[in-house]
Amino acid sequence: MRSLVVLGWLVLASWAGAQDTGAQNNALADEITQESARAVERGLRALAGQFQPDGSAGTGRYEKNVAVTSLACLALMSEGSLPGRGRFGDELQRGLEFILASSDENGLLAAESSHGPMYGHGFATLFLGEVYGMTAGGGDTPQAERIHEVLVKAVRLIERTQNGEGGWRYNPVPHDADLSVTICQIMALRSARNAGIEVDKDVIDRAVEYVRRCRNPDGGFRYQTQLGQSLWPRSAAGVASLFYAGIYEDDAIEGGLAYVKRMAMPGQPNPQRAHYYYGHYYAVQAMYLAGGEHWATWWPAIRDELVASQLPDGTWEDRAIGSAYATAMSLIILQMPNRYLPIFQK
Repeated sequence: MRSLVVLGWLVLASWAGAQDTGAQNNALADEITQESARAVERGLRALAGQFQPDGSAGTGRYEKNVAVTSLACLALMSEGSLPGRGRFGDELQRGLEFILASSDENGLLAAESSHGPMYGHGFATLFLGEVYGMTAGGGDTPQAERIHEVLVKAVRLIERTQNGEGGWRYNPVPHDADLSVTICQIMALRSARNAGIEVDKDVIDRAVEYVRRCRNPDGGFRYQTQLGQSLWPRSAAGVASLFYAGIYEDDAIEGGLAYVKRMAMPGQPNPQRAHYYYGHYYAVQAMYLAGGEHWATWWPAIRDELVASQLPDGTWEDRAIGSAYATAMSLIILQMPNRYLPIFQK
């Protein structure tokens, strides 16, 4: 059996040198175009206007949702702002307060309209990990101490709710698992570890094995370990999860990248539009972390496709989850070349 977690998970410095062909080491001169810069500017203004007075983002079924709020905050942080600092510092400060206030005694991050609370918990923990990693150097402030306390509790909840297969499911109980929720927890743990929070290595080992057991012969990934069809959004998530777990070379990665390109290359006729923003959020990360030709071909295609699909008011729309979600996801993707978020740095 191949090594489950390479040293890159344990020592952050090795993440920087693990792959010479990474996107950061071979940045394209024209990654950001005038059109994409204008689209991002319009999108940021529109998204900032969707934050509610209580700091939450999202409407309808996803009103006061920690996942949508956390993604919206990550999108604003991708511009370079931080809570209380920068152009969108006010919105981010309110968003941070909303997430911190959503922490339960057991560590679960969930708000009033929680839909599949472990989804939200994973994205919220990721957001807190990114905030803590980017601001903790400013001193032992009351806010930094509060973020640390909530973040540690959130990480411990993830660790103790991993099920026997090695994955996670909608609810914080270790009884079932699926790939989609599992990747949220892997990214959250990676972000927390990058920020200096202790993470149990055995948890990551088991999570990697769960992801591998979800692989299909066609290179794609299924929803759970039982037999099932491959779909490109979860396959992109599967590849990204292996990278974030510290695995850089693996047959599952190469096969997964090929499957995603075959099924969802931007700009090509693609009948599988379900979970479009979710899929491309993970696909662009997978291609970025793979680097080389993967990034060189995928990035301009998804960049131009998103620019072309932006609505006149500066937003993007997802009929199921809403505008704040789709706009946040699109902005995170379009701002990947900024490389501001620690989770996207190599």
